[in-house]
Amino acid sequence: MNPERTAKRKVAVVFVCAALVFVGALKIAGQEPPSAKPANFVDLLITGGTVVTMDADRRILENGYVVIKGDTIIAVGEGLARMPNGPIFTKQSIEAKGALVLPGFINGHTHVPMTLLRGLHDDVTLDDWLRKYIFPAEAKNVTEDFVRWGTRLAAAEQIRSGVTTFADMYYFEDAVAEETKAAGMRGVLGETLLDFPAPDNKTNAAMLLYTEKFLKRWQNDPLIHAAAAPHSIYTCSQKTLQDSAALARKYRAPILMHVAEMKKELDDSLKQNGLTPVQYLEKLGILGPDVLAAHCIFVDEKDRKILADRQVGCVHNPSSNMMLASGVAPVIEERAAGIAVGLGTDGPAGSNNDLDLMEEMDLAAKLQKITKMDPRALGAKSVVEMATIEGAKALHMEKQIGSLETGKKADIILISLDEPNAVPIFDIYAQLAYALKGSDVETVVIGGRVVMRDKKLLTLNEPEILAKAREYGKKVEASLK
Repeated sequence: MNPERTAKRKVAVVFVCAALVFVGALKIAGQEPPSAKPANFVDLLITGGTVVTMDADRRILENGYVVIKGDTIIAVGEGLARMPNGPIFTKQSIEAKGALVLPGFINGHTHVPMTLLRGLHDDVTLDDWLRKYIFPAEAKNVTEDFVRWGTRLAAAEQIRSGVTTFADMYYFEDAVAEETKAAGMRGVLGETLLDFPAPDNKTNAAMLLYTEKFLKRWQNDPLIHAAAAPHSIYTCSQKTLQDSAALARKYRAPILMHVAEMKKELDDSLKQNGLTPVQYLEKLGILGPDVLAAHCIFVDEKDRKILADRQVGCVHNPSSNMMLASGVAPVIEERAAGIAVGLGTDGPAGSNNDLDLMEEMDLAAKLQKITKMDPRALGAKSVVEMATIEGAKALHMEKQIGSLETGKKADIILISLDEPNAVPIFDIYAQLAYALKGSDVETVVIGGRVVMRDKKLLTLNEPEILAKAREYGKKVEASLK
């Protein structure tokens, strides 16, 4: 810890305490304190850091500040933090000198309970991995309790690496939602629908019933956005795809699915449907501005135009695509076509195996560079955009998250610049993409709530979670013997 920053934090704490004592004295005297003015009394004040706003102008503010009231940002600026009608009185302050202050990272595609299957079986094809190893392991081990502990483990890992919002597809998604909310994270959470028995529901009718209850329960929640998640065209019939989409649209909920993620999927679709996966989904009426499509690797020019016209968000998962040798998504062409492309880790078992989105930024840029044989192909600034504001656009949530702007949700991370890998610094975007690590994140705020401060998790019992994860690892291993 930087001694100068520690000293400044102590001063800030003393200032806040003094302000509260002053307010209390005024109340006792029957006078109206300055905090009675809503614009002056706030819940959290972050000062002194380098604020990387990711707003439309991509402003970077040296000695910047962010003012938060409730779950919302009410001011962002540079220099002395003040409101139009005077000084700020705050309940809590964070001194960010020596740190970058950014919007929280957005993990656009994952399967969080699979943390408990991390490293189960690697170095195989996607089709074999799913059908020979993962689906059987899930059938033997996945219960609601398994999902709860896996989600807690994933929440700890993601918060530690600066992820504040994630999009998930799995089973017992109602339990995922409860644990995500308890951890203080923001989630777009999809209950998976398939044409074969799943760990939580054994029939398609049961899956649809469960999903409808799930969508009803979480409507209008400030953190949880419940979704329907038909897995893919290779695990769902035409009827399942259309029923899932109709159910989601009945409740104005997102639709999450895997799209064009492997060559076999493309070949089978051309053979069976006479269409690419994207064109087949378009024919069925599935695609629209409520759809988040994971992977989007095998998409030609016609496909890209359809995705752009339908305002479908795509999520690039470089670690997963490389590990499973699935292919390289045409990210540059997709962005040029007007598609919002975010970043995802994919599941933390067999196809990654971690939830570090900063690693995905690094790999996304380098994968496009080597594929195009051009070091200019996808730059540092672009991949930081994909992890923040473009990721928010892919999730159709850019009005709420993805940048530090007045009126947006206060999802904020502080990344230390006091580590050996952080200095010197010449270009902030390059530092974020290629030098800094998820482990450099020191403080995380989600919806105005501090969920990690100075690398200490405040909403999760980390020792208990790690112990339980080890127990589950032994159970899974024993079940496969």
